[in-house]
Amino acid sequence: MRALADAEQRLAVRVTPGARTEGVAIEDGRVQVKVRAKPEDGRATAAVIDLVAQALGVAVSRVELLRGASSREKLLRLPPEA
Repeated sequence: MRALADAEQRLAVRVTPGARTEGVAIEDGRVQVKVRAKPEDGRATAAVIDLVAQALGVAVSRVELLRGASSREKLLRLPPEA
């Protein structure tokens, strides 16, 4: 998944809120994140950040939302690799 991030460690993701199952997948060269949470009061966004952090094996606090708080298209900043 890190290979899809740009030089500044920004990763674009497409979100499917209210999905039956949760998961992170790479489809057609894009990161697709499916979460059960509904897009209400930032719950889906928080779930996306949590899933991406789990997939990368980093703390949730290390993944930052740059753009797309109320959109299905989100831009996240990933922590630099150790």
